[in-house]
Amino acid sequence: MHADELPPDADAPASVAVRVLCAFAAKTGDLDLRFTPSPSAQEGVAGHTTVTARRAAGYQREVPLSARCGELRVQGRADGFDPATPRLEEIKTHRGDATRIPDNHRELHWAQARVYGWMLCEQLGLERIELALVYFNIDTGVETVLPAWHTAVALKAFFEALCARYAGWARAERAHRTARDAALQALRFPFDGFRPGQRELAAAVYRAHGAGRHLMAQAPTGIGKTMATLFAALRAAPAQGTHKCFYLTAKTPGRQLALHALQRMRVQPLRVLELVARDKACEHPDKACHGDACPLARGFYDRLPQAREAAAQAGWLDKASLRAVALRHEVCPYYLGQDMLRWSDVVVGDFNHFFDLSAHAWALTVGDELRVGVLVDEAHNLIERARLMYSAELHPANFQALRKSAPAPLKKTMDRLHRQWSALARLHTHEPTVLPELPGAFVEALQRHHVDLLDHLALEPQGDGAAELQGWLFEVQRFLRVAEVFDDHSLVDLTPPLRASGRTRHPVLSIRNLDPGPLLQPRWQAAHSATLFSATLSPMAYVSDLLGLPPDTATLDVPSPFDPAQLQVRVTPRLSTRYADRADSLDQLVEVMAAQYAQRPGNYLAFFSSFDYLQQALQRLQALHPALPVWAQSRGMAEHEREAFVARFTEEGQGIGFAVLGGAFGEGIDLPGNRLIGAFIATLGLPQFNPLNEQLRARLQARYGQGYDYTYLYPGLQKVVQAAGRVIRGPTDEGVVVLMDDRFARSEVRRLLPRWWRIQGATD
Repeated sequence: MHADELPPDADAPASVAVRVLCAFAAKTGDLDLRFTPSPSAQEGVAGHTTVTARRAAGYQREVPLSARCGELRVQGRADGFDPATPRLEEIKTHRGDATRIPDNHRELHWAQARVYGWMLCEQLGLERIELALVYFNIDTGVETVLPAWHTAVALKAFFEALCARYAGWARAERAHRTARDAALQALRFPFDGFRPGQRELAAAVYRAHGAGRHLMAQAPTGIGKTMATLFAALRAAPAQGTHKCFYLTAKTPGRQLALHALQRMRVQPLRVLELVARDKACEHPDKACHGDACPLARGFYDRLPQAREAAAQAGWLDKASLRAVALRHEVCPYYLGQDMLRWSDVVVGDFNHFFDLSAHAWALTVGDELRVGVLVDEAHNLIERARLMYSAELHPANFQALRKSAPAPLKKTMDRLHRQWSALARLHTHEPTVLPELPGAFVEALQRHHVDLLDHLALEPQGDGAAELQGWLFEVQRFLRVAEVFDDHSLVDLTPPLRASGRTRHPVLSIRNLDPGPLLQPRWQAAHSATLFSATLSPMAYVSDLLGLPPDTATLDVPSPFDPAQLQVRVTPRLSTRYADRADSLDQLVEVMAAQYAQRPGNYLAFFSSFDYLQQALQRLQALHPALPVWAQSRGMAEHEREAFVARFTEEGQGIGFAVLGGAFGEGIDLPGNRLIGAFIATLGLPQFNPLNEQLRARLQARYGQGYDYTYLYPGLQKVVQAAGRVIRGPTDEGVVVLMDDRFARSEVRRLLPRWWRIQGATD
């Protein structure tokens, strides 16, 4: 039972974990994130195991404890207890110098120890007990022990004071949960009826969440997937005792669609929180996150209770609303949002908030043993995004620039790391090289350098070059964190070193995840139910394998509501866009485009596999048909440039917009009616043939027996279907898709395209 869960008996005490109670009632002072990164959960568990294994016989580990205080039941597990002393230990893992752990962090740790201390005194009838904070440095294995004796009387008074601060909030949360569940039980679909296919999708989501199963749902664009999934998951929540629902998206427009759907449902008193990236929420990006630098960090925890109360009362906490509450109470908007994550009912955010290595939503779910529902929008994007989440690179240019002016305390470990990097360069100098395993000596040197970096930045946070060293620190931390989970689902490789001034430069060292499934499995296990939905989840076995979904995951393929007569799909059977044929087929390709445009003028999108190919086709079309209006995507377009590109597609407009397949305009843009009447798609979108993708093909062949399809064919055709999906957006739209490559006529390719398409020119 948890503090935000309504017990079956309304008169029973609300239950709260020791960690939650102390975080709520015992934190004071500044927000302080000065170079004291927490070890990962895996490192923390290993550190606790190391410390407790050093203790003498009779030492008790993970001692379950609970105590009642009025209407609260407080419970948790003490790290360790030596009954002979008697001594209770609160073990904390850390990096760097223990003396530099901020005072307010240390006070929070003491608060947890005192609460556990009182529980033991009450349970065993002790009049006094020794409490000890044990700080264990995971890099050096050194313990820093801070012992102190406490009387049971003093511990009881401390415990009751904390509970008194929390009790009012617990009562309000209980009332909120009761009202929220009543509102969700009475929730009605916010429109007069369902769109075709929408009811089927909503029913499947409702059944999956009711049964605690995961679901993969492929449903065409335009049926209202966002509303259907949110409505069904929320409607199922009360009966399942669901604490919260995470709606996760790949891109910002997906978040906005979810927030709009939640507004349409008008569920009171549902608490909705939008999570945004830290750099997009920061009010003072030029300042560090601590009280000496940022006014919103100074006294953060002293003002947090009032800000939290105001945020809870507001209920609707999108980016703008959360910012308004935070600034009104002079606290950091980002970290107010992180606090409200625990107290919100629906959380809308990016994939990384639940699936990344350091995901806060994931840590909260596991740490508080929450029952959560997860909705994954445009789930086909999660494969590549997850690969990036579990990959990392070290760039030698950053390191070499810092090494030239390195402070004295860093020289020794930087020189050692330089030698290890040079050894890699000498061994692998001619071509991209996949290493058989992580280079152990290099990683060890990097770990020692990491410790020195932490200590130096803690001592000299504003010293010369501190900003550059901090950037390098984050790069090192990222690499080490990914290295911890390295296994046969990933590979480590070196790019060829460049030569300058006769000297060999260090190679870029990369850990690349190939199969994210094994790393995502714990995330699916932690979720009560997860629904993954997209217009392109075919073949579902491919998506399920690479995302590590459980074998009993349900599947749904919603038929298209569109009439095949709405979309003319045509294959050019004698046109090859293979790399070797592109130069010779350019004239034929642009003539196909020009002929279609002449037959039916209007707005078209033309998709190409790369910017180079795009430019070649664009220049040839302009040379042969200079009067035809065109505009093109360019590399690294800013947001306003992307908006200007889309703005060219007006109801009365005419012309062809050139874009890259799988890029910003291949999905997630909505151009209904005459804003877009057709699309040209050149190539099958197959990923580039290179040594890395060949390694991926070999690994996936060994794992799943379909290396080529999983590496090249399926990802490419998903991009094709997404791009073609821009054309028909509603029941009255009509348009054309021209598939410009003879391979689209093959049966093994056609079977991967939407079943409702009637493809012309596709004969074997």
